[in-house]
Amino acid sequence: MAIHYHEGDLPDGLDLGASVAIDSETMGLRFRRDDLCVVQLSAGDGDAHVVRLNRPAYDCPNLKRLLADPEVLKLFHFGRFDIGMFELHLGVTTAPVYCTKIASKLARTYTDRHGLKDLVRELLSVDISKAQQSSDWGAATLSPEQLAYAASDVLHLHALKTKLDTMLEREGRNALAQACFDFLPQRVKLDLAGWEDCDIFAHSWN
Repeated sequence: MAIHYHEGDLPDGLDLGASVAIDSETMGLRFRRDDLCVVQLSAGDGDAHVVRLNRPAYDCPNLKRLLADPEVLKLFHFGRFDIGMFELHLGVTTAPVYCTKIASKLARTYTDRHGLKDLVRELLSVDISKAQQSSDWGAATLSPEQLAYAASDVLHLHALKTKLDTMLEREGRNALAQACFDFLPQRVKLDLAGWEDCDIFAHSWN
């Protein structure tokens, strides 16, 4: 495994293929309070690219182009948050997308454990560490431990997609999953418009 570190943006001419695993690190989990700090990506080849973004300018045309490229499938785990951060801070709608957490909830109805660590352990027999999850991602210099953590969040998404697609097909839910993935960028727009804590399909008026 190699971790390629980039300051500000992806390098010119980098081709990550037709599907790319993506995750982000932020200063917290609130959309307008917390900044987007780091974006990590993998082509599924065992390598990771970690981009420390320049705040508050967020001048990263290569990354923005990739996120919006209709020919590249973007793989996430709980993509709703990452896509929202990209929309808010980078000004791009990320599509098309695939979310392993949504796929897991549709395929693995025998459990309520749909976190990335749980998925990777069960489906791939790999243990990943979450020790750096709450570290300072806004720091001017990222530690080797932070870089390794960031990489671990994207290195397994392609393999998880393969496993989950097989399960979705077996259970007859692949079309339902695709409909959810297609709607996800719109769900994000609702989040950013103030409906993040509201299920608009529920009977409640809240």
